[in-house]
Amino acid sequence: MPTEPAEPDPNASAANAAPLAGKRPAPPCTLVIFGAGGDLTKRLLMPALYNLSADGLLDDGMRIVGVNHGERETAEWRTELTESLRRFAADRASTFHTSQLDEKSWDWVVQRLQYFAGEFESDATFESLGQLLAQAPSGNVVFYLAVSARFFRPIVEHLGRAGLLKEERGNFRRIVIEKPFGTDLASARDLNAQILSYASEPQIYRIDHFLGKDTVQSILAVRFANALFEPMWRREYIDHVQITAAETIGVEARGGFYEQTGAFRDMVPNHLFQLLGMIAMEPPNSFDAETVRDKKAEVFDAIQPLAARDVVFGQYEKGPAGPGYREEPDVAPDSRTETYAAARVHIDNWRWAGVPFYVRTGKRLAARRTELCVQLKTVPFRLFRDTPVDRLTPNVLTLRIDPAHGTSFDFNVKVPGPVMQIGAAQSSFSYGDFFTERPNVGYETLLYDCMLGDETLFQRADSIETSWAVADPVLHPKDGPLPVHGYAAGSEGPAEADALLAADGRAWRSLSGTGQRN
Repeated sequence: MPTEPAEPDPNASAANAAPLAGKRPAPPCTLVIFGAGGDLTKRLLMPALYNLSADGLLDDGMRIVGVNHGERETAEWRTELTESLRRFAADRASTFHTSQLDEKSWDWVVQRLQYFAGEFESDATFESLGQLLAQAPSGNVVFYLAVSARFFRPIVEHLGRAGLLKEERGNFRRIVIEKPFGTDLASARDLNAQILSYASEPQIYRIDHFLGKDTVQSILAVRFANALFEPMWRREYIDHVQITAAETIGVEARGGFYEQTGAFRDMVPNHLFQLLGMIAMEPPNSFDAETVRDKKAEVFDAIQPLAARDVVFGQYEKGPAGPGYREEPDVAPDSRTETYAAARVHIDNWRWAGVPFYVRTGKRLAARRTELCVQLKTVPFRLFRDTPVDRLTPNVLTLRIDPAHGTSFDFNVKVPGPVMQIGAAQSSFSYGDFFTERPNVGYETLLYDCMLGDETLFQRADSIETSWAVADPVLHPKDGPLPVHGYAAGSEGPAEADALLAADGRAWRSLSGTGQRN
């Protein structure tokens, strides 16, 4: 049941902060967060709302209702979130660009928080929630499902049966659903069918936090705002593409979750395929949401289903960076769960036929790095065969997403001196050198776009299902489970992943340094 909040102070207004240039505040709405006591709410949603408040992008008519099991007072929930956010700011000053909270911006959010106790599968919860929403100053509502995937279906079903998804008198009702959206093609189709029986596709916002990163959105700007790149963005000029999402941490306290999921399900059909879609999509005529999503859907539809020969699984073992996966809490001592996955992806269309896309992700690797590397085809070597050069450095455009934000381009130049000798050079750009990077946890743009009704950065049902269709042969292999190869914690991954590229005459870009691995 709801606990009575204090009336928001009209002087503690987000409107007191000037909105960002070219941006308007989101329309008034009530944000209902299912899972108010969870880690996602504390670590990501509240910091994002705080940053949006500081930027003046939230309307004064906004309310935030946190739904969770267990009785507690709104004041208690507010205090808990305040303490959590202060710790977060101190620990992640680089995210907030300060170790101190802007008390005015956070107070604006705090005064709009209201705790609501209720079970996610109880009719009484949604009946009382409906009564609470009927008293809100705005009829617009965003339901955010910051809960375990097993609650997605029952919450949407209860919302639909309670009439809380009806859009009346020009008001919107939207649902934000976190990943994992299904665990394979069959479950994704079933979940889509269930949800779409209660809400229409434009009401559903399937969120992938990778797409909230400025550096990911910048992929489209790099491609389509520069005449230098788009003409060569095709099979005639590009040799291959590498997409990497590497982490130095292990599974931490998430062993139980990881045992059920694994690196492939956790990262490849969603995060890495979303990056692939932005790299490989055809140029849209506009940034209209459906136009962009149509182009990405075309790419996913053209990807050939993965075969066992195209995929390598690995599991970290005891090494320089720490214990092995099987020694982690809540992990079976004989676990065959993969903590590393690499795949060779083929896109069968006119732009990309014959150009392999290599994707990899893993835990306990040599470096933390999320990046996309586009390697151009080599130039003829005949001109340089009489020079003291045995090979030319490949031209590679690297788009760095995390932790470094920027781009670089590897190319060849003449080494100063009387002899024609070719040397490798690199031109690089860092966002921090040119722009003031704003505080960002990756959810600000996504929350703001949802309130505006902009679905560009959210996944559509057809793309979700097509991505799972590509991955399904690996998840349900006819010849039994794929082998899981060991790699030392702190290394670059299993040797079999190197062999995957070596068979094509190629090599991974090094995680611990620059250039290709030997």
